[in-house]
Amino acid sequence: MSSPVQPLAATLVQSVDWLAIAPPTLAAIGALVVLVADLFIGDTKKALLGWFSVAGLAASALLLLPLLDGDRSTFCLTGNADVCSYTADRFTLVIQFLVLGGALLAALLSVTALKDADKQLPEGEYWFLLLSSAAGAALLPASRDLATLIVALEVASLPAFALVGLRQGDRKSSEAALKFFLSSVTATAVSLMGISFVYASTGTLYLTQVADRIQHVDGQLHTLAQTGVVLTLVGFAFKVAAVPFHFWVPDTYVGAPLPIAAYLSVVGKAVGFSGLILVTVVAFPSYADVWGPALAALAALTMTVGNVGALRQQATRAYSAVRLLAWSSVGQAGYLLVPIAAAAYSDDPEHSIGSTVAYALMYAAVNLGAFAVAAVVGRTRTLNRITDYRGLYAKNPLAALLLAFFLLCLAGLPPGIIGLFAKVTVFAAAVDAGLGWLAVVMAVNVVIALFYYLQWTALLFRAPEGEPVKHRLPAPLTAAITLTGVLAVALSGAPQLVLRFADTALF
Repeated sequence: MSSPVQPLAATLVQSVDWLAIAPPTLAAIGALVVLVADLFIGDTKKALLGWFSVAGLAASALLLLPLLDGDRSTFCLTGNADVCSYTADRFTLVIQFLVLGGALLAALLSVTALKDADKQLPEGEYWFLLLSSAAGAALLPASRDLATLIVALEVASLPAFALVGLRQGDRKSSEAALKFFLSSVTATAVSLMGISFVYASTGTLYLTQVADRIQHVDGQLHTLAQTGVVLTLVGFAFKVAAVPFHFWVPDTYVGAPLPIAAYLSVVGKAVGFSGLILVTVVAFPSYADVWGPALAALAALTMTVGNVGALRQQATRAYSAVRLLAWSSVGQAGYLLVPIAAAAYSDDPEHSIGSTVAYALMYAAVNLGAFAVAAVVGRTRTLNRITDYRGLYAKNPLAALLLAFFLLCLAGLPPGIIGLFAKVTVFAAAVDAGLGWLAVVMAVNVVIALFYYLQWTALLFRAPEGEPVKHRLPAPLTAAITLTGVLAVALSGAPQLVLRFADTALF
């Protein structure tokens, strides 16, 4: 006589789609291998850990190619294959490409930075933390339940705290890490409270089931659900550095090792924006009247505060280039928020979300390129002030020309065609959604940003102070600059490569 428990147990056994989860899994395995290998290899061979990490991130990105043939899901609800915790759809693959590509470029910058750091940065721990954070960042866009979403967010964030404060004996680095940690933990606690409210009102954590059930909530549970929606957004607003959750950005970027500042400016933002898109458009579409106006106001405030903050740096004598890029990234976050806010008012929210994805791809390529050139200057000028860029063209013509091109892309001026088209796409998303006032605010901020981007660009071609000294660049740094430069130029020559995401279904 068979036991009645056996059929039930059989239904709980799920097959795992290993190919679908391969990209973040390989990054996580690479992190563990680096951690163990660090215990057994000598100091003279520590550099091999960096090259292993670069290869691991490249392999993780290549594993996205077999997933292009169609959507795949795994870890699904028993008896319902349409409700899953992990989905590798078009949206997931694009963001994972951005995340892993950004992490790969940050790793190339790190190979040189660690060599120049003279033992201030422990190599084994550094590479373990970077790969761990990249694994969490790659997991997040595939998450389709709130629990996995928060776990991925923290796996991406916790190693980043340590990376910011990893420089030994540097007080500024320690203070930046502490500020980053405390503010992030507070935002996460608020988000967890919001998720608990959503679960209490809907009885589920799966995004698609939340979307179905939350629209039928009424009475006191309706107020609870509304509160949960708002609180859930707080953690993701922090990750994208939206005002008023932006205060950690300037000090953190300046205090962190430069490759980590570059990593946070691109991968950290991709994590926040992908999570924000999933909880708004996928989980809470029926509460668009709650999050739509809130995100529109955040977009306007964020781009204004970011650009005005960058502009104020002009009044500071010998201000830091990294601090200027930090304020610039806050302003760029405001532009990225515009299409997400527009999705609340649009009949085709996926079109609006596609505008954010297209802009994010452009921003990632050119912002990482700007940080790569900053790494070149930082090798001989440790303070990395804007004044250190005077006459860069005489010292390193290629780096100066590429930085000028990256800055023009961020400003949205020719020949940075991809930056111009990406801004027009975001602007059109706001206008199509009836947010004319937000489009006007964006136009004003684009003009404000022109001032500091063009001033920095002009400085590159002024006569240098003293005799220019040319330095040979290490191969990893050269590779990072070349990759970002080729990508930015290619996108300007064929902007449809990323702008097509604004016209295709992502989910």
